[in-house]
Amino acid sequence: MVKRVVMRRLRLLVLSSGLLAAFGASGPAQAGDAARDKGGAASDAKPAPAGLDRSGRKRVGTASVYAHRFAGRKMADGNRMDPHDDNAASKTLPLGTEAKVTNLETGKSTTVTIQDRGPYVKGRIVDLSPATADRIGITPKEGVAKVEVEPIALPPPGAGEGRQPR
Repeated sequence: MVKRVVMRRLRLLVLSSGLLAAFGASGPAQAGDAARDKGGAASDAKPAPAGLDRSGRKRVGTASVYAHRFAGRKMADGNRMDPHDDNAASKTLPLGTEAKVTNLETGKSTTVTIQDRGPYVKGRIVDLSPATADRIGITPKEGVAKVEVEPIALPPPGAGEGRQPR
């Protein structure tokens, strides 16, 4: 009984403070919690990823280049990172999104596919493969540039969203 009251108050607090997206649509208690409370096993259903931007709006921010040490490592979508491919990482765009990235300093642009999560540095909105960064004029010496990221094609809801942004 006490737990139920606490959970209701917590949900109200979450709703009133606008933090609903941080906890998911169902509040901090997930679907599997009821089974765990009764001593049963939790279901294998994954909660919907929170914080994904499906609005299709352009974003302006800083892009960085994947370090060479990530070449060959698995990305969030399960593929291996190819430094010569047009792959990119975003914390907010759904995996599988095709986006146009424009370097605002050079005016050059290219199309990328979001296949990974990151970057995890404040102020950065996208990590680009070395080949993609070179194509739009981000040199290894600079390593970062101000860019505009415009989603071109979003995957259907639920497709490729198995891994949540951090």
